[in-house]
Amino acid sequence: MTTWTSDELSNIAAADELEMAPLRGDGTPRTAVPIWVVRDGDDLYVRSFRGSGGAWYRAAQASHAGHITSGGVDKDVTLVEAPDPGVNDRIDAAYRSKYSRYSGTYVRPMVADTARATTLKLVPR
Repeated sequence: MTTWTSDELSNIAAADELEMAPLRGDGTPRTAVPIWVVRDGDDLYVRSFRGSGGAWYRAAQASHAGHITSGGVDKDVTLVEAPDPGVNDRIDAAYRSKYSRYSGTYVRPMVADTARATTLKLVPR
């Protein structure tokens, strides 16, 4: 299994957003959308602001594959569902910490149950 390099982890985690382009069924990327990303140890995670209704998330859930660009990193990824409550508690804390400068209007939805249910781990390919 491929892992993130230390530089990739640092660069992506330091960036405010990443561009997520989930793959279609035919393997072509959808139009990339900007989303927030957080780091937990040696892993990177994303969530859908709109919960399971987010278009990028529905596509990601169907293909479990995508392409990201962030912090100078351009990478194909596998998107792995992360239902573990302990992991999700740490991801909540990471979102609150990293994005605390933004209004609660933006942060609260990212730590709500609807967003927690969409937590995806980014695994480099």
